[in-house]
Amino acid sequence: MSGYVNAHTHLYSGLAPFGLPPVVPPATTFLEVLQRLWWRLDRALDERILRASARCYVADALLHGTHTLIDHHESPCLVEHSLDILADACQDLGIRAVLCYGATERNEGRLEAERGLAECQRFIRDNRRPFVRGVVGLHASFTVSDETIREAGDLCRELGTVLHLHVAEDACDGEDARRRGYAGVVDRLQRLGALVPGSILAHGVHLTRSEVESVASCGCWLVQNPRSNEQNRVGYPAALGASALVALGTDGFASDMQAERDEGTRLAVARGETREAVAGRLEAGERLAAERFGWRDDAVEVSRADAASRVDRLLVAGRVVVDNGRLVTGDWDTIRAEAAEQGKRLSARMNDLPTT
Repeated sequence: MSGYVNAHTHLYSGLAPFGLPPVVPPATTFLEVLQRLWWRLDRALDERILRASARCYVADALLHGTHTLIDHHESPCLVEHSLDILADACQDLGIRAVLCYGATERNEGRLEAERGLAECQRFIRDNRRPFVRGVVGLHASFTVSDETIREAGDLCRELGTVLHLHVAEDACDGEDARRRGYAGVVDRLQRLGALVPGSILAHGVHLTRSEVESVASCGCWLVQNPRSNEQNRVGYPAALGASALVALGTDGFASDMQAERDEGTRLAVARGETREAVAGRLEAGERLAAERFGWRDDAVEVSRADAASRVDRLLVAGRVVVDNGRLVTGDWDTIRAEAAEQGKRLSARMNDLPTT
């Protein structure tokens, strides 16, 4: 086994397994799920919570044989240097990571977007951690203006990097683009210069086949997230088969890539696709990671996974990070205890925030 790449996730969700406040009133649309749960969670993050979340998520990912994470981060009340908190957790525990801050205008308008892009720029220029790379991020096109999208594309070209954002996870993304006068979200990104080759577009659930082909022709990646899409009831990305540049991610679910592949396979077969299509997407993550790290013969070694998808041994770049089924680079019990403690703080802070 060569280990796994998680091509799209959210380290800030690492405390979710310890319990989050209920969504009240219950959400009836995907946008309400964002507003009443996830956008409250990201506003409640502080340094201690984010650090505990990242360390817990990374440690669990390593135990599941994941050697590379491609993360998409947001913490509107903790923008500056938030990527350093994530990067330190990844570097210390021994996982490779591609990080970005997802710039948005949903809370404070253009000023908020400028802070997010500035954090990406600062991190890309200052980061010297050998296991970590930075890219430019946007939350999703429906939460930013044309000006911000254009600036994000320009920043990618200036820094020689790529863009990571959510695209067409829900129908509201394309509807927003059409209200702005574009044919759809892909047309908007193309016309504003944001489809930089190598960019990472998460989800693509509501893209048409022609839009997927356009994304592929630009040399951009799409990332399917089967468990998240199924739980959020946003639909199935049937058009992704039109591109060979499709990888597999978890969108904040635990980095158990075997479980993600199995769920993707189940959904694919139910919709007339082949099992091989999803298996190929898991393997494609290696190519995506190689574009960011510039390696192919990486010293990743994995041996024997158990029934719970935990690995017996994992080496990353020659460093033993899991041995005899135990985390070597950190104390798993201590990491989980800290996560449980900070999970209580997170829930309390979320309860103090409005749901919209």
